[in-house]
Amino acid sequence: MVPSIKCGLVLVALAALAACSSAPTHHDGYLAASPWAVASSGPVHAGSWQHYRFPGKQATQFAYAREDGRHAVLAHAVSSASMLRQTLRIVPADLGRVQFSWKVPQLIAQADLTRREGDDSPARLILVFEGDRARFSAKNAMMSELLRALTGEELPYATLMYVWGNQPGTDSVIVSPRTDRIRKLVVESGPDRLGLWVDYERDVRADFEQAFGEAPGALVGIGIMTDTDNTRSTVQAWYGPVRFLPAAAAALPPARATAFEHL
Repeated sequence: MVPSIKCGLVLVALAALAACSSAPTHHDGYLAASPWAVASSGPVHAGSWQHYRFPGKQATQFAYAREDGRHAVLAHAVSSASMLRQTLRIVPADLGRVQFSWKVPQLIAQADLTRREGDDSPARLILVFEGDRARFSAKNAMMSELLRALTGEELPYATLMYVWGNQPGTDSVIVSPRTDRIRKLVVESGPDRLGLWVDYERDVRADFEQAFGEAPGALVGIGIMTDTDNTRSTVQAWYGPVRFLPAAAAALPPARATAFEHL
């Protein structure tokens, strides 16, 4: 197989946050003892975050930081793409809500999440789900088989990304230009809340159903990712801890912005 095709297939798998750790990429325990990791809760385990680096790509730099009095991870991307991820398992009956937050100082000028060459975002939260791969299209089934042969991993059944986009359209769904098994839900768009901490609480089941038009399977992986490899640009973002609430938990107030000054 042509090397560029191999690389492209591997990147699809990694960008989809495949749960298996046998792919030929560098990954290591990361931020295990940081207050940010410890502050994450639910089935998220403090010592289980891994820095997942894509072959042939410059890695985004992740580091613990205190930002405006909050525990955070600072992601700094310079023409780069990599992620912090971990595996977990929440069965469909227990899927509740996810709380997360981020602070983004600036957008990526040339980013366009609908186009392969512009598919960068300053901030992403990634959720990976199990499902019946027998329902894959012929294209996705072939891609999954090739990925398993190349990396030992299959294409995840479904990957939902919460993203910050440039164009208007909050709560719109964007199908990835690489595979329709990756869908991006735009939870923030445009420049209005740049430089602010923005907190979210999302109904995971409802968001999955909006994006994929079906009920979700088990949630088996999560990740955060700041990437600028397609636009060859520089950006940074801060991420707050990720927390999962059980299905029976009472809902908290909707997403809000905290009025800190733009740095």
